[in-house]
Amino acid sequence: MENTGRAQDFLTARRAGLVGCRRCGLAHPMNTPVCRRCGSALVSRDRRSLQRVWAWLIAGLIAYVPANIYPMLLTTTFGHTQANTIVGGAIELAQHGAYGVAAIIFTASILIPIGKFLAIAYLALSVRSGVPIHGHARQHLYEVVEFIGRWSMIDVFVVAILTALVQLDFVAAINPGIAAICFALSVAFTMISAQNFDPKTLWDACEADNT
Repeated sequence: MENTGRAQDFLTARRAGLVGCRRCGLAHPMNTPVCRRCGSALVSRDRRSLQRVWAWLIAGLIAYVPANIYPMLLTTTFGHTQANTIVGGAIELAQHGAYGVAAIIFTASILIPIGKFLAIAYLALSVRSGVPIHGHARQHLYEVVEFIGRWSMIDVFVVAILTALVQLDFVAAINPGIAAICFALSVAFTMISAQNFDPKTLWDACEADNT
């Protein structure tokens, strides 16, 4: 058969009558209940995957709201304490001329998390509703979500480093605010949401697009 690049031109495990173990990777004939190697239950598709994706995604959204409302940093200088939110800290850095650092913090703390929320929700909706998408756009979008997830913690790392380095008692001290915990939870929840997404459903949707 000539390879035209369409989903139906590629032989998948499911179309070959096989199911792979999600723990050890051993292939078995379809409808085999338990893996012969490690004893794990075998399922071709995780039917509850999208439920967990939405649950963790909503939890991430809930945690992201206080992460932007409450202070991320508490800076104390000669007894005077100043609280900065994520956006407020980026604006203050820009006002002091640190445009590069401000852009990095704004991108990692605002643009990337919001982009992940939208991308995961879009993937879940497109798979569930069967919205046709040209080519392998779903797979590419999923790979992007997986790649940028690790960079969402930059703001938390900056807060942790500043808190460890700047502790000069009455002269100057930096402490994390409640938003740092909320932001870390939001990032963790969205990463778990992406991890719970069953990539095989993306191929099923791609096959449905080309039928």
